Amino acid sequence: MSARIAQTTGAEHTAILGLGVYRPARVVTNDEVAGPINSSDEWIQTRSGIKTRRFASEDETIQSMSVAAAQNALAAAGVDYDEVDCVIVATSTHLLLTPAAAPRIATELGMNGVAAFDVSAGCAGFCHALALASDLVRCGTSKNVLVIGVEKLTNTINMTDRSTAFLFADGAGAVVVGPSEEPGIGPTVWGSDGTQHHAIRQDKDWMEYFAEIDEKGLDAVRPYLTMEGTAVFRWAAHSLEKVCRDAIDRAGLSTDDMQAMIPHQANGRIIEIMARVLKLPENCALAHDIEETGNTSAASIPLAMEALLRNGESKPGDTALLIAFGAGLSYAAQVVKLPSWK
Repeated sequence: MSARIAQTTGAEHTAILGLGVYRPARVVTNDEVAGPINSSDEWIQTRSGIKTRRFASEDETIQSMSVAAAQNALAAAGVDYDEVDCVIVATSTHLLLTPAAAPRIATELGMNGVAAFDVSAGCAGFCHALALASDLVRCGTSKNVLVIGVEKLTNTINMTDRSTAFLFADGAGAVVVGPSEEPGIGPTVWGSDGTQHHAIRQDKDWMEYFAEIDEKGLDAVRPYLTMEGTAVFRWAAHSLEKVCRDAIDRAGLSTDDMQAMIPHQANGRIIEIMARVLKLPENCALAHDIEETGNTSAASIPLAMEALLRNGESKPGDTALLIAFGAGLSYAAQVVKLPSWK
């Protein structure tokens, strides 16, 4: 008779126990980014809904922003550092292929010996990492998981590219996921559409760049993030309603139960379309942090969540729909109870 392998079991329910963010100090207006792309404040606001965004300095790194957001999240959750046994960092702008950012971030937080890894799912990365964290706690692999969404997109964009220069920005948001007496994180609906892989992408790989250096020398142009804005807009506007409804259905709720909707802050017009087609109740708060923060990719949902709570539009315990989409194209959605924040 073969040996039986033991299995672990964890918490019946999970929740977001605490939220913390880090916003870079430098506020950048539309007028500042409009010149190099021959644009204007009016054009940028009309096209995206963005009024300002935050750009990180050289001293504000993926690691430092993550640590600051994580410290706030742990304080808000009332969870000690030694109670966390896994750190997941969602980012697309940690510019080292290896090692991942998460182990260094964990060590700086005083969490030596914990599991730590990065998730790359573009702007949907935070919702992917949140799903993994909830499942890890429920299956007993982890007791508490620190999830960080962080980006320094200013390292990856061409400030003369009219499709990206006005959109993207920097920042970090973190949450602690742990056991709960009541369900606080609903089932995740996620997926990808590889037929749209070209819509948001790095415009060349590094081997192509090195070949250009050999051929052109100083005239070689480094890889940048590029986006086909119209293709992304059409895909999001017409494909995400079903994802949102499936996430609400799988949570055993209806749109009338939603007290907040926190979509990825990709574009103000996409946010408005999604809210309209879902026919959310009038008292449902709609995150619109893009106006002041821009598109921060994997950091955008925790940053937008904090803005809703800080501005008093939502409160801890409210039922909120999270929905994110980005490069891949990848997407994910879940219904959650909003946490305490700091």
